[in-house]
Amino acid sequence: MSTGEDDSASSTSTALNLVRENVLELLKGFDSPPRLLRVQAGAVTLEAEWPQSPPVVNGAAPQPVVASAAAARSDDGPHEVRAPSVGTFYSAPKPGAEPFVKVGDVIAKGAQIAIVEVMKLMIPVEADVTGKVARTLKSDGDPVEYDEPLFHILPQRP
Repeated sequence: MSTGEDDSASSTSTALNLVRENVLELLKGFDSPPRLLRVQAGAVTLEAEWPQSPPVVNGAAPQPVVASAAAARSDDGPHEVRAPSVGTFYSAPKPGAEPFVKVGDVIAKGAQIAIVEVMKLMIPVEADVTGKVARTLKSDGDPVEYDEPLFHILPQRP
């Protein structure tokens, strides 16, 4: 490959990384995934579509949703780390690598503990509490839905 092709590939890679970072930051601002997201940067277009909510059956009113996992559990129970998006669950940064965390590991709030892939976009799953990993609820390659529990964490009290 010539130097010009190297520069072009590097430029495209840099542009894709910048788009990825900005899309991830944008998605963090949503309470739930949008129905459709289309991003265009130069000649590259990224499009992601999430499934719609299931229809209401027989005119039944939808049930209220608990505002957070913490409100739905007692203070002594495990905290649930939930999927940030619809996609495929991965416990390690690449195939064959050690998982980000194992049962029994103590993790800090903000630590990456898994990945959810959606349309080749790798969305990091981060711990939202400091504590001990009590249970992993998904295996590599499992499909996940938005807000589905992925891990049980036993919070550490200060």
